[in-house]
Amino acid sequence: MRNPFPGNEKPIPIPQPLRSDGAGGLDRGPRDIMRDMENPNMLVPPPTDAGLMPNLKMSFSDTHMVLSHGGWSREITVRDLPIATALAGVNMSLTPGGVRELHWHQQAEWAYMIWGGARITSMDQDGRNFIADVGPGDLWYFPAGLPHSIQGLEEGCEFLLVFDDGSFSDLNTLSISDWLAHTPKDVLSANFGVPPSAFNAIPREQVYMFQNGIPGPIASDEVQSPNGTVPHSFKHRLLAQSPVRTSGGSVRIVDSANFPASKTIAAALVEIEPGGMRELHWHPNNDEWQYYLTGQGRMTVFSGNGTARTFDYRAGDVGYVPFANGHYIQNTGTRPLWFLEIFRSDRYADISLNQWMALTPRSLVEQNLHIGSTVTDSLRKEESPVVKFPGFTYYPK
Repeated sequence: MRNPFPGNEKPIPIPQPLRSDGAGGLDRGPRDIMRDMENPNMLVPPPTDAGLMPNLKMSFSDTHMVLSHGGWSREITVRDLPIATALAGVNMSLTPGGVRELHWHQQAEWAYMIWGGARITSMDQDGRNFIADVGPGDLWYFPAGLPHSIQGLEEGCEFLLVFDDGSFSDLNTLSISDWLAHTPKDVLSANFGVPPSAFNAIPREQVYMFQNGIPGPIASDEVQSPNGTVPHSFKHRLLAQSPVRTSGGSVRIVDSANFPASKTIAAALVEIEPGGMRELHWHPNNDEWQYYLTGQGRMTVFSGNGTARTFDYRAGDVGYVPFANGHYIQNTGTRPLWFLEIFRSDRYADISLNQWMALTPRSLVEQNLHIGSTVTDSLRKEESPVVKFPGFTYYPK
């Protein structure tokens, strides 16, 4: 087959659905070669893959982009990834001064700042307000029903929003402009104690985003509430946490234990070094929604009854693991793989296969799996979330 990338000094091998044991054959028909190169374990699944499993991958690059004055947004919900019923995600960017207008949701909002900075504001049901600036690696959490806003600072910003309902859409929220546009002006007049003419210029429909000036120092925006500020900060500095370091990477866990405001969403920021792997494990509390920040990797998900499927992921992809399904995530690239594990839960929880076997009577494990002391002697009673084996290198098929 002719090289589709002329001009390269070295020919680029064209991947084929052909396994080293002879299974499969050449694909000579129309195809997206670049997509196949990005998904080697989907084009040539490991021999251990079997059975039928729903799609567990979606890329934000394949979603609809909403462009507004002030920024852009795109989302992944059950419409795009039907298996993802527990959580939905929005990737959003704001220009310097760009504003995600005053609004609220019927779902809780959890966010991770990817780059840049923003000013966030909110108020709770007791009239206690909140204002803070957030930067790279910072989180925020707004409980369901609480009003809030987001505005880009001098660099602008890009962030990930996660909502605790897979059917959520950010385009179907409750916005201040939309409400006022659909309220009679005499009612607005009575509510605010001003003439109806004061509302002649209000927007006729939802604004969603708008361009504004860059905010000044945070002190210039502070509003003193007679009721004080919210009792638990809606902001958390995740990268300021000391990570749990292991032989293959690091993990930072955030949930209601160290971020008390976050009552419905828990998460872990995982780093897997080249040659490393997020160990075989599962989560006993809820489905897992993943967002890949850097690098590339593969994940095999086991759902029981002989069913397993492997997917390839890279930066900008969303992965999903149904409740209690066993899985691992392996770094298949040459640079660190960073991703978020996110759960609709107040606490983070996982179960290590290695630790479970180590804390089970040895003879029972050996007889169950027909293994000897070579395996059982190496089992770890302490969990090691990210592992690395000496001399291990991953070679794509």
